[in-house]
Amino acid sequence: MSNAPSRKQIFLIAGILFLAGILFAGLFDTGLALTDREEFCTGCHTMQIPFQELQESAHYKNASGVGATCADCHVPDAFFPKMLAKLIAAKDVYHELVGTIDTPEKFEARRWAMASRVWAKMEATNSRECRSCHDFRRMDLTEQDRSARSKHGNAEDKGQTCIDCHKGVAHEEPDPPEDTER
Repeated sequence: MSNAPSRKQIFLIAGILFLAGILFAGLFDTGLALTDREEFCTGCHTMQIPFQELQESAHYKNASGVGATCADCHVPDAFFPKMLAKLIAAKDVYHELVGTIDTPEKFEARRWAMASRVWAKMEATNSRECRSCHDFRRMDLTEQDRSARSKHGNAEDKGQTCIDCHKGVAHEEPDPPEDTER
């Protein structure tokens, strides 16, 4: 008499594992979607500061009614870059919990370092999140003022990325520390 599972048992186990996998994937995706919501991003005291700045910018409220949320600018769409962004963002939650950035004063003291990390990421990814809405090929340069038309026309040729010129576009651009060059 063999202790090997029957064909029926194998199919049952495979079916259960398959359904468990689907359930896990659905819950995982739901969790990811919830952490992309403004309510999640601004749940910490200190994230209210950049959120208020965003609300005062054209990226949040404008004549067209098209607005960006925190995730639009800070979370990539592709799965693996998104996972990396989520892991890196966990440090903000950590710093909130341990009290490193839990007051407006502490947040301001670390603003330059935080902004510099975001700018470096944007430079490294060729402003990937910006380009999901803003693309040189779709820009109507004739609708831009002369200065913007000239700069945007040359930026692509020079290999510039959005953040090279647009630091402080949605949040207050911090002053560099006295001992730091721009």
